[in-house]
Parts: sequence; structure tokens; C-alpha cells
Amino acid sequence: MTHFLKAWILAIGLILTPTALSAQEALPAAPVVDPAAASAVESADAPAAAEAPASGLDPALYTPMKPTPGIGMPVDGNIDFQQQFSPTGETAHWINSAILVPMMVGVSLVVLGLLFWVVVRFRRGANPEPSKTTHNTFIEIIWTVIPVLILVVIAVPSISLLARQFEPAPEDALTVKVTGYQWYWGYSYPDNGDFEIISNMLSEEEAAARGEPHQLAADNRMVIPVGKPVKLLITAADVIHSFAIPSAWFKLDAVPGRINEKVLQIDREGVYYGQCSELCGARHGFMPITVEVLSQEKFDNWVRANGGTVKGEAAMNEVSAEGRGAEEETSTVVAPEMVPASDSTGATAPSASAPVTQ
Repeated sequence: MTHFLKAWILAIGLILTPTALSAQEALPAAPVVDPAAASAVESADAPAAAEAPASGLDPALYTPMKPTPGIGMPVDGNIDFQQQFSPTGETAHWINSAILVPMMVGVSLVVLGLLFWVVVRFRRGANPEPSKTTHNTFIEIIWTVIPVLILVVIAVPSISLLARQFEPAPEDALTVKVTGYQWYWGYSYPDNGDFEIISNMLSEEEAAARGEPHQLAADNRMVIPVGKPVKLLITAADVIHSFAIPSAWFKLDAVPGRINEKVLQIDREGVYYGQCSELCGARHGFMPITVEVLSQEKFDNWVRANGGTVKGEAAMNEVSAEGRGAEEETSTVVAPEMVPASDSTGATAPSASAPVTQ
């Protein structure tokens, strides 16, 4: 009976299988989605696309600066840090090159030399009777004091550098609020009318047309004046991001619901690139940071081109307007009433304000 049921089940399966296959063949094929097209659609759906002020800036006031190859960007084959253009970056690079590397190489060579000396000097052939020495006070003092001195030499500039990186900005420093979104950046300028710049990554073709590196170039840049401290207020709207500019030795997390503050100062005009350095979602690798550093005059023109106000200029305009108003009030003279005059006959002439009757 069991074999009979198995045979029936097998027969029914053989009968239905072609029908099922033909039904599957009749179904329409699933659409193939181009990843690049999907990325473009996703970018178009983002609110940044609608808010980004394309390239409608007045070219008489602002023209995007072209980057300098090898400056502010990674270099192929480089095994060192990027060239630094901030005071803290220069100090950090000096600590790495002049202190850390020589000391690490020196300590490694000394330890390796001692190891070879012990292997040769205290081998079994040279010491048929092994030493019974249990400790040596002089050697223990040496290998304790010397590492302490080395650590102190390293700690002094290192702690000084850490303290300098978190010094508060001066009162007259420009303030820029940086907001991380999924997956783009927003830059607000509260000192210049509180306008916001939305920054999205350029496509490979657009970056090549502008002479910029792919996946590092953005359509709208964060612009700051050269050689002046800028107070960055960094936060996020959704998840944790990280704002990092390697050539300025700058990195600070953008945390939702929190504003982190740090000073950025770049001492050379140019274009400097960075990226989000905290895994923040599917398009984490597509939210680059582009910072353009201009002279104060060019920075003021860029602010005007974006519809902002130059810091201090509005107050000067108000003062000058008040001064003009006071001058107008002072210069207004009320004409005295005309006094009736009499002619030679003693008749009184009509005043200017009196109606003349015929």
C-alpha cells in the first residue's frame, strides 16, 4: 500500500511539473536596476537636491577655485601623512617625524641589538656553567629610568598638542555650523545672515570636468577665510557622522542632539578634501567634504553671492543710516512767517500767506 501511494505521488508530480515550468516562463522577467540609475534616483529624492543652490552664483563675485594637485588631497604611493596646512597639523606632523619615528626606530634597534648580544654572549657553548645571578640592581634601575625619560620626552609635546586642539575659539572668530545628513553635509553661516549651503558629491564626469578628484569633489563647498580661526559647531540630523579634513589635522564626530565645537584654521588658500569618517549607512562613502579657503575679500564676495551679509557690514550700514537721518533732521530749517511790509504811502502790503482779494 505504501509503495502504491508513493507511485501515485510521483506520477502526479511528473504531470504537474511541466505546467508549473510553463507558468513560470510566462511570468514577466524581473526588471534589472542599474546601480548608477538607482543612485541618481536616490539622490534626486533626497531633500538636499531641491535645496542645493546649483551654480547660479554671480561669477563677478565668486568663481570656484581649482584645486592644486597633491595639496589637500591624498597622493598615490604616499606612506606619510598628508602635507599639513594648519598650526596643529604642522605640530602633529613634526611630532611624528622628528620624535615618534626616530624613537621607535631607535628603541627597536636597541632591543634587537640586546637580543642578539644575549643570544651570542650567553649561549651554551660560551657558558658551560650557567650563571646563578637572580637580579642586578643597576640594570633594573637603568631599564626603569630610561623608558620613563623617553615617555616624558614624548608626553610633553603630545599633551601640549592635545590641549591646543581643544582651545576655545576667540570671540571674533567666524562661526560655521556643520550638520551631517544621510548622506550629505550642510553648512550654515549664522554670522553672515544664517544662510545654509547644501553639499552633495559630484558624479565622476562632473568631477573630471572641474578637474577635481572623484568621490572627493562636492557641488557646493564650505568656504572660510585664510589664516583665521573658524569656530565649527558640528552636529548631525539623523545618525552619527564624523567631519574630517586630514590635511588640516581636523576630525570631530557629528552626534545627533549634541553640538561639538572645535577650531579650524588653514593658513594657505586652496581646496582641501575630506570625508565622513564614521560608518553612517548605505551611502557613507559618498558624502565627501570640500573646503575652499579664500582671502577675506574673496570670502566676503562669496557671502554676498549667496545672499548673505558680511559680518560687521550690516552694523556699519545701520550706523551710517542713523547718521544720515540725524543730518537730515539738523539741516531741515523752518522758514519764518513773512512780516507785513508797508509801502511809502503807508499802505500795508498783503503777506505771502494772506489771500489776495481783487
